[in-house]
Amino acid sequence: MAAGPRAPGGPSRRSVLRAGGAAAMAAGGGAVAACGTGPADGVGPDGRVTIQLWHGQTDSAAKVIKGLVADFHRAHPDIRVDMGGGVLADAMLQKVTAALAAGSYPDIAYVFGSDLASVARSPEVVDLTAHVHEGATPWRNFWAPAREAVTINGKVRAVPAVLDCLAVVCNKKLFAEAGIDLPEPGWTWDEFTDTARRLTDASKGRFGTGWPGTGDEDTVWRLWPLVWDLGGDVIGDDGHSIGFAKEGVRALEVVRDLARDKSVYIDPKPGSEQMYQVFLSNRMGMVPTGPWQLPDITQAKIDYHVVPLPSFSRRPVTISGPDTWTVFDNGSARAEAARTFVTWLNQPARDSRWAVEAGSLPLSRRSQDRPAWREHADRKPGLPVFTKALTSARVRPVHPAYPRISQSLGQAIVAVLLGRKSPADAVRSCAEEANAALLIPR
Repeated sequence: MAAGPRAPGGPSRRSVLRAGGAAAMAAGGGAVAACGTGPADGVGPDGRVTIQLWHGQTDSAAKVIKGLVADFHRAHPDIRVDMGGGVLADAMLQKVTAALAAGSYPDIAYVFGSDLASVARSPEVVDLTAHVHEGATPWRNFWAPAREAVTINGKVRAVPAVLDCLAVVCNKKLFAEAGIDLPEPGWTWDEFTDTARRLTDASKGRFGTGWPGTGDEDTVWRLWPLVWDLGGDVIGDDGHSIGFAKEGVRALEVVRDLARDKSVYIDPKPGSEQMYQVFLSNRMGMVPTGPWQLPDITQAKIDYHVVPLPSFSRRPVTISGPDTWTVFDNGSARAEAARTFVTWLNQPARDSRWAVEAGSLPLSRRSQDRPAWREHADRKPGLPVFTKALTSARVRPVHPAYPRISQSLGQAIVAVLLGRKSPADAVRSCAEEANAALLIPR
C-alpha cells in the first residue's frame, strides 16, 4: 500500500504490485503510440466500441480482472475491453504521463490514489461527478476513504478500484514464547514499542516489528495515523506549509524508540518483501500491514492475531490507501463505454468478487453485505478487523504536492530509523523541502 523508488504513490504491497512480472510486462507493453487497436473513435463497422484498459495487475489479481472482463463482454456485447498495453501499477504514473504527452492514451488506467492529483491535472481525465451520483450503487454507500481518494476540489476524478487499511498482525507463537499477552483494541504506541522490545531476541535473530527503510511511500504512509491522532495533518490549514511540524516530531519519537531498542527490522529494499519474509519465517512478532498479506500468512501456517493500530489517544485511527480506475477522454463513444465498464465493475456482485479474489476490502457497504464477502470474511481470521477499521480510516490528501512531501518525509523517517538524525532535526529538514513544494503554484 502500497511504492518503490518512483514518485511516491501507493505502497508496493499487493500481488498487483509484486515485482516478479514487472520486466516482462514492461517489455510486453509496447510503445505508447501503439495504444490504439482500431478506429480512432473506437467504433467498429458493426457498431461495437473498443476501449483500452491498462489494468496494472499481475499474478492472481490479473486473472481476476481478466475473468471480470470476460463476464462484462457477455453482458455488454456492444463493448470490447482490450487489456493489451500498460505496465504494472508501480510504473503506471510514468506510462500514463508519457501517453498523455504523446496524445495516445488508454480509456481506463489503474492509478494510485496518491498519484491521481498529478494525473487529473490533464484535461483528458474525465470528470465523473455527475456519473457516480447516477450509479446503481448510491455514492454515499461507498466507504468514506474510497470516496475521498477520488475527489479533488469537490469533483470526482476517478472511481475507486482497491480499498485497504493498516492494522497489526501478531504471531501468536512468538507472543506465547515471550510470555506476552496479545494486544487488544485501544492499546497505545508506548505499549507497542514496549511489546516490540520484549519480543526481540537478538540471539535468535528475532525482531519485535518491522518498518520499510527505503524512504518510499511504503515507508511514509505508516506514519500518518500517528500524526493524525496527535491532531496534525499532511498539509497545514494555510495550504502553504506542512501540518505536522510539531506532531511529526512526536510520531518520529516512536520510530526512534524502536530503532534505539533494536527491536525493528529495517527493510532495505523496495516492496517490503524482506520484511514480510522475516515475519513469515517466525522471526518477527508483529507487523503493521493490510489484508493483502493475509493469504501469504495463512499459506505460511502462521497462527496469527489481528488488532487495530495503536494510538496515542486510545481512539481508533488508521490509514487507507485506495487506488483508482481513472477514465480518459478518447471521444464520446469511448468515454461512455469506459464509464459503463467502471460502473459495472463497482457494483457489489463484481466488487465483492474482486475483493475476495484479489485480496482487498469491499468498496461499499452493499459489497460487504454480499454472501461471497461474508463467507470469505468468516473463513479468514482477522479480516473483519480490517473492514471495521475502515470506519476510522483517513486518506492522504489528493494534492499535486503530496509526492514531494512524501519524498521529504520518507528521507526523515529513514534518517531516524538509521540513527542519523533526531526526530526534531529530521522534521526540520523535511519541512524545508516540503514547504518549498507547497509554495509552487499549482
